[in-house]
Amino acid sequence: MWRIMVAGLAAMMAAPVAALGVGPATPVPLAVDGLARQTLAWMDHGKARTCEGVWLRDVLAKAGAPAGEALRGDALRMMVLVEAADGYRVVFSLGELDAKLGNAQLLLADACDGTPLDEADGPHRLVAAGEARGARSVRQVTRILLVPLTD
Repeated sequence: MWRIMVAGLAAMMAAPVAALGVGPATPVPLAVDGLARQTLAWMDHGKARTCEGVWLRDVLAKAGAPAGEALRGDALRMMVLVEAADGYRVVFSLGELDAKLGNAQLLLADACDGTPLDEADGPHRLVAAGEARGARSVRQVTRILLVPLTD
């Protein structure tokens, strides 16, 4: 069993190396530069917003998570846990995020409406566009884990 840890997101988009890694226990630094920046329009409590950042699926793929044709069998039992500074947590299945399966539009944003995120929202926010409620959009993201679903 393995898990992916994404930590120290404060420097992720600005620095060429972040505390992002793959391994059974110890994260291995991984360069995240080169991920394509995206723009996503969504409704935030009735207010139209446009945010910029990177797709969460691209962050996970860069860290070694299975995607596309490799996402099958036991890999479909993987959960993506996103945690905020205040301890708030949400979960997605890895299949939900995959472009060939659920294709959920989950953006790890560092700016909205042309402005870097402020302290109340950032430095990173997970934007879960397309959901009827915003309950799985997470402000002040501090940790992302990919963990296997066990019996």
